[in-house]
Amino acid sequence: MRIAITSDHAAIEMKAALREWLIGEGHEVADLGPETTDSVDYPDYGYKLASVIADGTAERGVALCGSGIGIAIACNRNPAVRCAQVAEPLSAALARSHNDANVIAMGARLIGVEMAIACLEAFMSTDFLEGRHQRRVDKLSNPSC
Repeated sequence: MRIAITSDHAAIEMKAALREWLIGEGHEVADLGPETTDSVDYPDYGYKLASVIADGTAERGVALCGSGIGIAIACNRNPAVRCAQVAEPLSAALARSHNDANVIAMGARLIGVEMAIACLEAFMSTDFLEGRHQRRVDKLSNPSC
């Protein structure tokens, strides 16, 4: 699967660990930056990730910042993105199975790398259930459904 990953300066180390885990699992990974811990603005990177999800360059995305909240908000400004901020595997699995989330957001200051990998593993291995959930997901992009 083609995965895009990005962060702000607070999550550089977590991004590197998750990128390596994804590659080890056989995924094609595009690292959208940044490369250093110099201060950056998370919306810039959230928008960049959202654009590669929207245009189909990547099938799923991983967005990281200090809390996971700000970058999730930025990603969700794009109507093609369904980004869920999670801190444990059950939420990551439910985001996929019930909400067809295509981006996961996590906070490097809130969870460690091991928990982030567990969340990412749940996110990557869970399928969307469709059925009754499809109607609700459709309403996320088109409220008149």
